[in-house]
Amino acid sequence: MGTLKKNNVFWLVLACLAIFFTNFNALYVNIMEARNFITAREMLNDGNWLLTTINGLPRYQKPPLPTWLTAFSGGIFGLDSLAALRLPAALMGTLTILATYFFSVRILKNKKLAFIGALILVSSFYIVLAGRDANWDIFTHAFMMVCIYSLYLLFTSEDKKYQYALLAAIFFGFSFMSKGPVSLYALLLPFLIAYGVVYKFKKMKAKLLPLVVFLVIALIISGWWYWYTYTFDAATVLKVQSRETSNWTGYNVRPFYYYWSFFTQSGVWTIPAFVGLLYPYLKNRVVDKKGYLFTFLWTMGSVVLLSIIPEKKSRYLLPVLIPMALNTAFYIDYLFRRFKELTDKRETIPVYLHFSIVASIGVLFPIAGFFFLKDFLAEKWPWYVLLSLSLFAIGFLMFKHLFRRNIKPVFYLNVAFIAAIMCFGMPMAKTFTVNPAYTSFEKLNRWGTENNIEIYELSDFTPELVWDFGKPIPIILGDDGIGVPKASTFGVLVSKDDEALFTETFKNYSVEKIRRYDMNPQPAENRSHRTRLWRDLYVVRKN
Repeated sequence: MGTLKKNNVFWLVLACLAIFFTNFNALYVNIMEARNFITAREMLNDGNWLLTTINGLPRYQKPPLPTWLTAFSGGIFGLDSLAALRLPAALMGTLTILATYFFSVRILKNKKLAFIGALILVSSFYIVLAGRDANWDIFTHAFMMVCIYSLYLLFTSEDKKYQYALLAAIFFGFSFMSKGPVSLYALLLPFLIAYGVVYKFKKMKAKLLPLVVFLVIALIISGWWYWYTYTFDAATVLKVQSRETSNWTGYNVRPFYYYWSFFTQSGVWTIPAFVGLLYPYLKNRVVDKKGYLFTFLWTMGSVVLLSIIPEKKSRYLLPVLIPMALNTAFYIDYLFRRFKELTDKRETIPVYLHFSIVASIGVLFPIAGFFFLKDFLAEKWPWYVLLSLSLFAIGFLMFKHLFRRNIKPVFYLNVAFIAAIMCFGMPMAKTFTVNPAYTSFEKLNRWGTENNIEIYELSDFTPELVWDFGKPIPIILGDDGIGVPKASTFGVLVSKDDEALFTETFKNYSVEKIRRYDMNPQPAENRSHRTRLWRDLYVVRKN
């Protein structure tokens, strides 16, 4: 039992299993996942593994490695299984945590710090979300963390230089094949800057040839798919590149300071993450000044580099959470060692505030949860009871140890708080999303088959709808204009924005409205109801 207690890897894997691998079916498929899933389906059904497609159209905006992994999992376990399709992302989340742990053990030379940092990381909001959400971000950063670990071994080892260079090149290529240069820019580059400033690049002459090997192999793995698509479909690739490049400067443009509340993206660790970034306060209180400076510079470097890019989205902060978790670990370690002795309220109040908020939520949830959820629970009562008991127990124990100023168990209970929500709370997620008018596009597919009517989109498609439909939906309005189907009778899906276009296009046809297919989780009167998630179905007949 003592050996198991000290087995950090075991506990990290257990935390990953609880947070990433439970209740895969709890959430609806979102737009990013739908794009991935549709492309994976068309890989399996149509063989479009290299010249990738979405809804039968070229899809070169993202490299295909995450979608290949999704397709492999779906091919083995079935495309109808959300667990199968989300499994690769959960594995990538686990790889991120373990790679970060092993890397920080090496560079910080402190297993306790590395363990604390990895636990903060696995329970940080955007890491939790990314490890459960089958889009590209977690793949590219997971692979890059293995690359960074391998590069560190190359920089600091006297032997196995070529093995480390090869390993770093392979995972650099995997990262690039997951989302292009995103992780190179947001994770690797600030790491190299911080490492060079703090630890220096020492004895690099002996490593020049291995670094050349790294660069050559990394370039080959990173670039071959881009070369292939450009060789065999240059016109489309150029259009995609032009559109993507314009997005960097003209889409979701935010001011430079937009990301500077980045520490809030750690969710439950917001207050400790903020205090951990107060370098003048903490620099003389940590056990490793160089290590703390390194994680601080890595975190801030990543934020600054991301802030330079005009296009900004909150989820782009995912790579910042990795060094920030390690940076926060120095503060938590300081509390482990010194909190019982602290008398300055400026130091104790943030600690009491942070952990009291979490503990209060746990203790109050059984009553508050019942008050807000009683009308929606129905068959979810067992999950509510399990969640209430676990959160109440966690909150009670947190208050108990906080009163005794024993921070170590309070910290671990904070991680358990997130794990309990994932295990027992996620099954209740859909109780908050009740739309009486909800109608699956799978039913639309069956209706079309039963009535022998081909279904078309008028001008554009929504990925979530196409995914649920089960196969590509042809689009009438293409790059070459309007191509009216040749069949005498066909179905047309019309969005709110296309109503006038539909009326004008088919003014000389017989038109019959059948019904509305609405895949919004929330009802029409809810502010989160999106017009992009419904279509009106019309049957069009030639006169």
